[in-house]
Amino acid sequence: MKSFKLCIIYTISLLMAFSASLQAQQLTPQEVRSLAKEAYLWGYPLVDDLRVFNNYFVDETNIEFKGGVNVIGHNTRLFTPADTTIQSINSDTLYSFVGFDVRDEPMVVSFPQVEEGRYYGFSIFDIWGHADQLGTITTGNDAASFMITGPYWDGQTPEGVKEVVQMETTIGTSAVRIQLLNADDIDNVLQLQKEISVQTLSSFLGQQAPARSPLNTPTGLTKSEQKSSLEFFRVLNEMLVFAPTHPSEVELRKRLAKIGISDGLTFDAAKLSPEIKTAIELGVADAWTEINATTQKLNAGELTPGDMFGTREYLENNYLYRTAGIVLGGNGQPQEEVIYPFLGIDDQGTPLNGSNDYTITFPGDQLPPAAQFWSITIYDGITQVLVSNPIDRYLLNTPMEPNWIKNDDGGYTFYVQNASPGKDKEVNWLPAPEGPFYMIMRLYEPSLAAQKGEWQAPKPRLVE
Repeated sequence: MKSFKLCIIYTISLLMAFSASLQAQQLTPQEVRSLAKEAYLWGYPLVDDLRVFNNYFVDETNIEFKGGVNVIGHNTRLFTPADTTIQSINSDTLYSFVGFDVRDEPMVVSFPQVEEGRYYGFSIFDIWGHADQLGTITTGNDAASFMITGPYWDGQTPEGVKEVVQMETTIGTSAVRIQLLNADDIDNVLQLQKEISVQTLSSFLGQQAPARSPLNTPTGLTKSEQKSSLEFFRVLNEMLVFAPTHPSEVELRKRLAKIGISDGLTFDAAKLSPEIKTAIELGVADAWTEINATTQKLNAGELTPGDMFGTREYLENNYLYRTAGIVLGGNGQPQEEVIYPFLGIDDQGTPLNGSNDYTITFPGDQLPPAAQFWSITIYDGITQVLVSNPIDRYLLNTPMEPNWIKNDDGGYTFYVQNASPGKDKEVNWLPAPEGPFYMIMRLYEPSLAAQKGEWQAPKPRLVE
């Protein structure tokens, strides 16, 4: 009987795949191209998040494995160029990570008291990249427990839980950032990390646990493969099992099913006609044209990174902005928590490159308006990871301020270049790679003016 049922399921799957393939063949190439572009921009977060989820929480052989699913894993050092999974990662804070699987029951994360003056943030992301934020700025530094649920949970908030975050998907990720106040502060942060606990709701309540469903995530793709391989759409379909249809996307999912994009369908590029396959490849290329154009708007100041991160309600289903944000920086926090001014071109409008020297000057009355702290971090323009350099400095941030050389007006000039600007200026030096690079600022608890884009980060000035 079991074999018979499996045979029926297999047959139905083949029929569904054939039906989707047949629909694609009946569309014009231009229609397929347009749908492929739409599907790529919509689905990119699921495919990229799978890469991170597997590297951090599933693949025990990965050098960056943090621990199993629903288990907290701590970084006991700041990020360095050796950490390559998450693009444009920060090195201001020590991180702790949890990969959530809330299909069977919610999870509860409990934090100790964090002393005043130290920032911590607890970011929760569904696999679409939608962000919810807890911690210093939103819920305070008092000891507290928070519950993370999936889309199907409809229970009451248990006693002892301060706030409930309901993810839109049945798996997700979270990052805990704890500020390092100075170079000698690491033991204090490590102690705080040890006092964070993660447990199931049943364990939190002292009740019998429900049966645990096995978790089988798809095999993911590298960042390069996500951009170049039509296997992207196979992985997207397999990830949709964790992402129930949102009411706002019913019609979108019907459209995308015409080219085989749907939970339950098998996307097999090898079975497509050459004409349809080419149309899908062109659709992916069109998506990247849009993503690159969005990056140019960021450089020009026409958009801010704050436009690209937050809840579904905040983003209003702007899939281009959401995906462009993830391409540039992975999952990001809402702008009330932090903004990410992007520095990719100089004052001449030319992309930054380590073959040149640059300065960034902040006048004394125009320092970055951040109530917590701010930083400038540099990344390789190709790999999007931190850059190795002789002094192991990947950023400049507020805790370093007592060491910086001030200008006469109380502001600062920083030297962004590959070679040392000289021993007398090295405290203000941000080492650059030899080739293309970009920088990302982070303003934690930015002013309203900064959130609205009324405060603009100065562009790097080319030293001629």
